Amino acid sequence: MNTLVRMVMMFLFLFLATSEAYNGCPKCGSIDVPYPLSTDNNCGDPRYKVYCNHGILEFLSARGFYYKILSINPRAYKLIISPPPIQKGTCHSSDFSSEGLKLDENLPFNISTHNTVMLFNCTDRLLYSPLNCSSTSFCRQFEESVEEGIGCKNTLCCHYLKDSAMTSHMIRIRAIGCTAYTSMVSMKPGSSFDSWTYGIELQWVPPN
Repeated sequence: MNTLVRMVMMFLFLFLATSEAYNGCPKCGSIDVPYPLSTDNNCGDPRYKVYCNHGILEFLSARGFYYKILSINPRAYKLIISPPPIQKGTCHSSDFSSEGLKLDENLPFNISTHNTVMLFNCTDRLLYSPLNCSSTSFCRQFEESVEEGIGCKNTLCCHYLKDSAMTSHMIRIRAIGCTAYTSMVSMKPGSSFDSWTYGIELQWVPPN
């Protein structure tokens, strides 16, 4: 009997330990924080760190810039962060000082291939890139139709689909390239600007 009791107690201990290890974190504002995302050392997996700041769930870049998390799809191992605002009158993204979005390549996150990125206030060197910098680029609609883009009018702008041929850990802006950007998730060709879903989709490698 003593052996049986010990076995039962050991089983319960392992079960509780395993359950605790796979616990999601408490809600942050209105957003659930599912495993493996972690806002605290006592929940989730610390390699999947996100931050709950005053009820707003945020993702921290490798260069110390916080991006608001808009939604999380734990079954697809994906989350969507908000593109940084373009500062009024300057055509500079608010993360310009950190040269745009840069992910830590040692962490299990990367930028998915479902993002259509628009770049603004670009130098002429972008004309020699494979990006679409033509008069029909999506960025022109953004400049003409969205208040945030008005300050970027009459500058060179381009767009591209983030694909596997490009770095999956960076959307880069800088003075010798482009100074502002925004992004849409799963954009459909021919869709009108008022149906665009703004965001940057990140995906994570599930824990072993």
